[in-house]
Amino acid sequence: MKDGEKLEMAILRSPCPLNSKVHPVVTTTTALIGTHCHRQLPPPFLSLSISSKLYNHQQTPQPTTKESAPQKIRIDKSFLDVSEATSDTELWAAACLRVRTFYDFQDQDFGIQDHKRYLAEHEYKALKERIAGTRLGFKKVSCINATLPWSQVATISDDLCKSCKFSKGQEERVVVGTLDLNQCIRLPDEITGMKPKGIGADFARAYLTNVCVAKELQRNGLGYDVIAKAKIVARNWGISDLYVHVAVDNEPAKNLYLKSGFVRENEEPAWQARFLDRPRRLLLWIGLPITFEL
Repeated sequence: MKDGEKLEMAILRSPCPLNSKVHPVVTTTTALIGTHCHRQLPPPFLSLSISSKLYNHQQTPQPTTKESAPQKIRIDKSFLDVSEATSDTELWAAACLRVRTFYDFQDQDFGIQDHKRYLAEHEYKALKERIAGTRLGFKKVSCINATLPWSQVATISDDLCKSCKFSKGQEERVVVGTLDLNQCIRLPDEITGMKPKGIGADFARAYLTNVCVAKELQRNGLGYDVIAKAKIVARNWGISDLYVHVAVDNEPAKNLYLKSGFVRENEEPAWQARFLDRPRRLLLWIGLPITFEL
């Protein structure tokens, strides 16, 4: 095997967390997912070993100065709908928002639109499997979205409208915020919640994942809105203990969860974070009063 082929194989086998920094020498061989790409992206089949496991990522806004901070765009919340996704087209729109949020691409990159679509298809398929109950370890999964009419978003972002639009009845709407509610004992590669203990924990414990808001519409309280709806759905499922993981250095996300009533329960060991090649995670918990759906 030639030296160049050995290098490429080594890169494809190595873990690559989202938004990781890649050494400039590596980017000449392959532009990895989630990096600031300056080279041609690999075709989809080369990205299978580093493709997204989006079930447990949260949005991490980049720090801004007063001079660089974008102007806040206010939305009319009377048009906002926050509810569980009920159609495949809405799930597809949610998958597109997640790819748009969790990956950082440069618009001039070659083949970028094809690669974005590949990632969205990957997430859409995984989301469908989790909701259908065919993913081992997940008892029940719901995708909860915040949506606005297309007419309310069209003047804000043409790209957001094109990427995340779906039809609901006779109306065109756009997914502007999303998360997953997962009824399960644990999440793969994550520290496990300790409540409740004993028999029944698999029915009474749940985790929030994929929490994100369209970058153009941040600071409108949309994160609080989707979390509040998730609490209602969780209570109706009989969930008594709700968890979420967050990176220790993700201050905006931590503030969102703390203001939503979550408290710290545990912290990922440093060795596990090093082994998984990612920032350490905090495990946050909130207790819910139980109500049951009739």
